[in-house]
Amino acid sequence: MTEPDKRELLRFITCGSVDDGKSTLIGRLLHDTGMIPDDQLVALAADSRRLGTQGGDLDLALLVDGLAAEREQGITIDVAYRFFHTAARSFIVADCPGHEHYTRNMITGASSADLAVLIVDARGGLTAQTRRHAVLCNLVGVRAMVLAVNKMDLVGHSPAVFDAIVADFTSFAARIGVTLIGAVPMSSLKGDNVCAPSPNMAWYDGPTLLTLLETADVRADLAAAPLRLPVQWVNRPNPDFRGYAGTIAAGTVRPGDAVRLLPSGRISQVARIVTMDGDLDRAVAGQSITLCLADEIDCSRGDVIAAADAPPQSANQFEATIVWLDEAPMKVGRGYWLKLATQMVSATVQQPKYVLNVESLDHLAARTLDLNAIGVAELATDRPLVFEPYADSRVLGGFVLIDKLSNHTVAAGMLNFGLRRAQNIHWQALEVTREARAAQKQQRAAVLWFTGLSGSGKSTIANLVEKRLLALGQHSFLLDGDNLRHGLNRDLGFTEADRIENIRRVGEVAKLMTDAGLVVITALISPFMADRDTVRAMLPAGEFIEVHIDTPLAEAERRDVKGLYAKARAGQIANFTGIDSPYEAPVAPEIRIDTMRETPEAAAERIVAYLLARQAG
Repeated sequence: MTEPDKRELLRFITCGSVDDGKSTLIGRLLHDTGMIPDDQLVALAADSRRLGTQGGDLDLALLVDGLAAEREQGITIDVAYRFFHTAARSFIVADCPGHEHYTRNMITGASSADLAVLIVDARGGLTAQTRRHAVLCNLVGVRAMVLAVNKMDLVGHSPAVFDAIVADFTSFAARIGVTLIGAVPMSSLKGDNVCAPSPNMAWYDGPTLLTLLETADVRADLAAAPLRLPVQWVNRPNPDFRGYAGTIAAGTVRPGDAVRLLPSGRISQVARIVTMDGDLDRAVAGQSITLCLADEIDCSRGDVIAAADAPPQSANQFEATIVWLDEAPMKVGRGYWLKLATQMVSATVQQPKYVLNVESLDHLAARTLDLNAIGVAELATDRPLVFEPYADSRVLGGFVLIDKLSNHTVAAGMLNFGLRRAQNIHWQALEVTREARAAQKQQRAAVLWFTGLSGSGKSTIANLVEKRLLALGQHSFLLDGDNLRHGLNRDLGFTEADRIENIRRVGEVAKLMTDAGLVVITALISPFMADRDTVRAMLPAGEFIEVHIDTPLAEAERRDVKGLYAKARAGQIANFTGIDSPYEAPVAPEIRIDTMRETPEAAAERIVAYLLARQAG
């Protein structure tokens, strides 16, 4: 008999709506293929009597519902992976949760699958969640599906029920571009048509589910594609060895092959293919290796080693399909970390072009993406990404978005294509540098970013700072938030999205002014920490100086000569910071001004002294 590790491996997922029988089906596959040891069967029998839902009979779902919460609620929450094999093939199956709330877990399981078994309860037919899972599988590259119409024993093994569900799904699958390689009427609880033909459905003469899994031809020939090796680590154990470690995402590599390093574009040759078991003459997709190159070339984590004559693309603006996974809606214009393969960049997402209705497949207008929404939007990164469209490469086309403050993964996405304008617009090299402009003024460029509540005294202190700098011969410019809203930002309101865009624009202007060698002073509420951090990231290290004008809310209200706080509390002004919109105070600002203890004049002198000390250093 063929050893299990020598058999072809098929990765598949089970998905569908809650209580359609996904965990029971996997348990049945494990049981009927003889993959449950005797001692585990004894434990399962005991668990079934104590926790099961089958009246004391074996509850096969308990084999994969391992979390206490899953057993208590009778649902799948986390993704459970199980291995089994037959004489024909080895399998890794992911049991994905059916509840909409756990969509992120389902995406995780589907992202590495070759095939999906979509389970439908024969009593209810296709549901919104069934269609959602089919769409999600298609989005993450699972093009082949098996339709498993489960619980046929509860509808009298009716062929009419089965045929109606198959016709319904076949029509839907054609609309989303999914290949249906088979449909099976079955009962995972009773074992009908799972691993063996069922005498209860003599009218069905097709293959069992296991036979379909054993014979499905769904694996792409990644070894025949051009070489793609995202560099995970520079292996430098001693001064005489330098190698670039990673897992080959696509292609084949041999010593002597010409390779191109991206994004630099430098070309070299492969000198050695190093592994723990010795050097190789050839390595293919899926293998983890270390490449040694013939030349000393600057290469680091996040770079991609590719076939010299067929490199992937590089761009910093894209159209992407995004599945939003966070309870809080997407913040248009907010900076998120984008992780693609081993690359990590800062990215901003624009207002969605549309969101997808998973039942009708209609494209709907939307201003943002809410939990579990699927939308198409443009995004921009702070530096070029080496990528391929997701349809061509899961590794170089799939990404996640990470909240910069919480480090939570908030979205999964698929790059559709790089925007042409990103490829046709290039930086123009300038002979006069920002350092030369600053040297001409005999100063160092900087941004003094004043933040604080309305009425805290930002503008007052900022004006005093600029007057003092002028008297000292420093070249500076004050960007006041209220003044900017009369011109540059006159089209923006005070919603969270508009506030984010307001800060982005001011940050870009401040960056241009520092390129001119100026000391830029900004006086804006800038309530969100992530947006201030985005501006900080635009500038060279040390140029962004955060100045927190720290004033208690009660004192800011007392000083309010314009009566804005009173209007906000009366409901006449919406989204007012400190009242019905939050202010996120800096955690570690370079300068903190306590306006209850320090006069504006003393505060301005301290800020100027800090800046001059930095200039001298």
